[in-house]
Amino acid sequence: MATVQGMSGVDLTAMVAELAPLLPLWIGKIYQYGPKTLALRLQGEEHARYALVIESGRRAHLVKALPEAPERPGGFPMLLRKHLEGGRVLDIAQHGLQRIFTITVGKKMGTYRLVAELFDEGNIILCDGEGRIVKPLWHHRFRDREVVPGAAYVFPGRDCSDLSPDDFAGLLRESDREIVKALAVGCMLGGRYAEEVCGMAGIPKDTPAASVDPEMVRGALTRLIDRVKNDREPVITPSGCWPFPLAGEGVTARYPLYQEALEAFYGGPGPVPALEARSAPAKRGETIRKRQEESLKKFEREKERLERSVEAIYANYALVEDVIRTLSRAEETRSWKEIGKALEGSDLPAAKAVVRVHPEIASVTLDLEGETVKISVRESVRENIGRIHEEIKKYRKKREGALAAMARPLPAPAEKREKVAGGKRRWYHRFRWFETSDGVLVVGGRDAGQNEELVRKYLGGGDTFVHADVHGAAVVVVKGATERMDEVAQFAASYSGAWKSGHATADVYAVRPDQVSKTPPSGEYLSTGGFTVRGERTWFRDVPLAVSIGLTGGEAPRVIGGPPAAVAKKAAYLVTLRPGIFEPNDIARKVVRALREMLPGKEQGGLRRVLSTEAVAAFVPAGGSEEVPG
Repeated sequence: MATVQGMSGVDLTAMVAELAPLLPLWIGKIYQYGPKTLALRLQGEEHARYALVIESGRRAHLVKALPEAPERPGGFPMLLRKHLEGGRVLDIAQHGLQRIFTITVGKKMGTYRLVAELFDEGNIILCDGEGRIVKPLWHHRFRDREVVPGAAYVFPGRDCSDLSPDDFAGLLRESDREIVKALAVGCMLGGRYAEEVCGMAGIPKDTPAASVDPEMVRGALTRLIDRVKNDREPVITPSGCWPFPLAGEGVTARYPLYQEALEAFYGGPGPVPALEARSAPAKRGETIRKRQEESLKKFEREKERLERSVEAIYANYALVEDVIRTLSRAEETRSWKEIGKALEGSDLPAAKAVVRVHPEIASVTLDLEGETVKISVRESVRENIGRIHEEIKKYRKKREGALAAMARPLPAPAEKREKVAGGKRRWYHRFRWFETSDGVLVVGGRDAGQNEELVRKYLGGGDTFVHADVHGAAVVVVKGATERMDEVAQFAASYSGAWKSGHATADVYAVRPDQVSKTPPSGEYLSTGGFTVRGERTWFRDVPLAVSIGLTGGEAPRVIGGPPAAVAKKAAYLVTLRPGIFEPNDIARKVVRALREMLPGKEQGGLRRVLSTEAVAAFVPAGGSEEVPG
């Protein structure tokens, strides 16, 4: 039964039984709605479109539509897009009757599995083709398995879906529970489906599991699962959402598909609150105060519970001492499993007081006149009391810290930052570029490939070809007529091997497009980025090397770079470089810091995405650089 708390393994069987026949499917966009919910857009044959919602620890099903996509995708959905988007769904399968299912996706670079865990807190894990975890939604370390990147994914536990008749009979024969509990826990059916199996088998649910006919029970279980897979009549009842009506359940709504019933019961993934709403100063203050109050109440409750535990131990001192003495002796000769069975069959007061056994820490939980207290059998009564007193001290300190935090004023609302954008990206932004002081675009190649591209694709009749007379220089194309060829020459000189060699000046020449050819002289060969220049050249001698990097103003600020005179005309803030000793990445960070120091305080946060090291590094010449003072 799918309840508000979540789906059972049987419910998941019904969901997968409807989803798997939709194959073949292909993975489209992946979104994250809140901390635990993902949505996958799936594309089928004949333009079919589906949306699968997975809420870890709770539910998974198709929905008719998704809310507006989050404005800023998180890291986890972006990683899933990188590995899964465009891949073909090869298989959708449940792990036995457990609340786990996998989506196997094939791509050219390999196969991946997306594992969705719907039990307890749940998880969503991306694994590679060898079963190793690439990334989970949550990192967990358990006693018997790890859910962390690089670890092998291990399915937890085991259910009875794949047991042979003999193994199934052994499971019931060795159980000391009633049949309904043995099925609910051992077979992971949950209470209501376990009751249904008992009814289908004609066996009272309180019959000891060891005394029932295992073939009758196994046959009833098989019929239940077969109906869930092949003969569904989805309904919603006052108690939950079912693949078919169970005995004694009053139906409130019927649906043709279980996916539709689940969507009606759970709803969609829910829209992500707008960024403005999430970060509103007033709301933020309310949230902080609410968390502080909740923490204070929690610390108070834990302190009071521990104080009651100490009082209960003192009131039942002799009984607790007897439990510790008896179990400590038993531990020397028996396993904790044997100790647990012995306690269940004993009428001694010490045994009756034990309500739970914790073998992993050699402890038991005692019921001391209505107060449950965990006692370590490897410590004396006084040592147990001392340990609890230490915990009380810890919660007293936490309580004092919470009160001190609440006494302090809430943080003042942050000053509203000016929202800025980086401007529309143009074709020439992937090259080196600048605009002359009289507004003419100049484009230069970053490497041999871009030099080749500029000559073949972008060098037109009205342009000018410019190149430094240095080995390893950028091809520079002036897109139109300009009176500022001095700026163009400085651009060509600065983005050449002369900068890397530490020279202060370089010679530069300019020619018409028809003087530039990719056809080599007879008997020679031109490599990628190479060219032949014929005819007279216009020379610019001893051009000084310098590059300025700045930040423009206005509604669409952008990082720009180029000759100092051209940048100074357009940039509100700038830093000038010359050949020096600092590596490109180091000088880029220095420029970013220098520019941020120039910005008014209210603009620094808003311009952070625009003024990045990556954006600045795009304009730093190859080789060492240093800032020009002033």
